[in-house]
Amino acid sequence: MTISASAAPKGRPADYSSENAIIAVLRAKRADAYEPVVDVLIANGVRSVELTLTTPGTFDALPQLIARHPDGVFGVGTVTSVDEAEQAIACGARYLVTPTLDLEVIAAACAAEVPIFPGALTPTEVFSAWRAGAAAVKIFPAQTVGPQYGRHLRGPFPELRFIPSGGVALDDIPSWLDAGASAVSLGGPLLGDALAGGSLDALAERSRRAASLAAAAEAAA
Repeated sequence: MTISASAAPKGRPADYSSENAIIAVLRAKRADAYEPVVDVLIANGVRSVELTLTTPGTFDALPQLIARHPDGVFGVGTVTSVDEAEQAIACGARYLVTPTLDLEVIAAACAAEVPIFPGALTPTEVFSAWRAGAAAVKIFPAQTVGPQYGRHLRGPFPELRFIPSGGVALDDIPSWLDAGASAVSLGGPLLGDALAGGSLDALAERSRRAASLAAAAEAAA
């Protein structure tokens, strides 16, 4: 039996991940490490940046980065409470990302008309998140299940939008997009050691490659 995801609430916010098929996930020891890395990402084709709340000072850094890069699409990740969701939205987040399925956080984002990508893994979790109003569901940890899992989910849930996150390598980008992903979330494989003072030139090269792989996958679709 096929269950249509059209049961999701009307007025679902636009999926901002569609503005860029690559979402860079930034986890740093301090928020002052963000700026040079974000500069390189955006200059080299990765415009969607998720700043995580495991990094101290993220709420203070977000408005400054938005002002510095008005062409960027900044979201806040590792949101685990309604209070954090509301703070992120007040600071200008264009989208929210959660590690787990929390219906109260999803409801808060939808009430503010801010897209939210909640974390889920099992079919029940995935559909529950989608039906609650997720703009896309974050499949986490994606490395555990692989791109074929996304393709299988689209069988019973053909309207589902999803974003793989967790252990996704650059070489996996085409496979996930071909499986129907709205975007691909990349952490360590894209960032490397850039947030800890590593080579920004190497980051620029990886960013260009990620953007190129996503563009080629889109062109081939």
